[in-house]
Amino acid sequence: MPEPVLMPGAPAVRETELLVVGAGPAGLFACYYAGMRGLDVTLLDSLPHLGGQVAALYPDKEIFDVAGFPAVTGRELVERLTQQAESASPSIVLGEGAVDLQHDADAVTVVTDAGRVIRAGAVLITAGIGRFTPRPLSALDGFTGDGVHHLVAPPHEYAEREVVIVGGGDSAVDWANTLAPHARQVTLVHRRTRFRAHEHSVSRLMESPVRVLTNSEIADVHGDESLKAVTVRDCGTQGLEMVDADVLIPALGHIASLGPLTSWGLALDKQQIQVDTDMRTGVDRVYAAGDITTYPGKVRLMVVGFGEAATAVNNIAVRLRPDEDLFPGHSSERPPIPTL
Repeated sequence: MPEPVLMPGAPAVRETELLVVGAGPAGLFACYYAGMRGLDVTLLDSLPHLGGQVAALYPDKEIFDVAGFPAVTGRELVERLTQQAESASPSIVLGEGAVDLQHDADAVTVVTDAGRVIRAGAVLITAGIGRFTPRPLSALDGFTGDGVHHLVAPPHEYAEREVVIVGGGDSAVDWANTLAPHARQVTLVHRRTRFRAHEHSVSRLMESPVRVLTNSEIADVHGDESLKAVTVRDCGTQGLEMVDADVLIPALGHIASLGPLTSWGLALDKQQIQVDTDMRTGVDRVYAAGDITTYPGKVRLMVVGFGEAATAVNNIAVRLRPDEDLFPGHSSERPPIPTL
């Protein structure tokens, strides 16, 4: 997709028919569907990239439950969704989070944490699990050099690298298995003796060339401008070992939070937004779709989020243009939307 079009120097107030908050799979599909309904759409995300949690946490893991794809990696799925969303010519704002929500008679206004003002006919929240931040690794306190990868790059970029991965869940084990064929050496450090990852993935790990250090933790990191090595402490014997490393991947999970959305007057159930069957939140002109929503019988799957996004956009279209029909017609009956 093109670079974000709303850059410093853009108008102080952006006018749009639909503001989509969250650029994960549901948000990207919502952009496409808004284009199909002829809506001017703006896409906002606090992350610096498109794809949300999928792109950040498991871009190279295969997904098997997306209709039409026997298997697709997170990276490929995001690329396909991005190409699809591109047809709607959305305005894109990345690296800015939605903070404040204000109402007037004809629109809602969202202010970002960078001070950008976006006035929209409606807002669709597709923020997944909310804003998520990596769980901290205490050994990294004070380290400002290069080499710490909270977001993992494509595997080929780790060729001939000394990689240390910290964690014992699915993300840590999956990344170890994925990077092992590419890196010079992969070392996995886990504080416990048992893994929380899928049994099949753990079996692959134990049969791979990955060096696995269980009952161990990172005691210190070494390097000035860039990472050079880590010190690993055995939690039982307290023995220390220096391990060469120019990449450290802390795969300790993330802390999710709805952040400022909790002040918007939304009906919340824990970390989810309660919605009606038309994806309305109960706050005028504010809708939600995807993992961030909850209702009786909710199934929290990506494919369900796609359907919710389409439901939301079609109801928003009628809310903004009362003379239009709720049913959009079949996409196969419409002229193709030109691709940029």
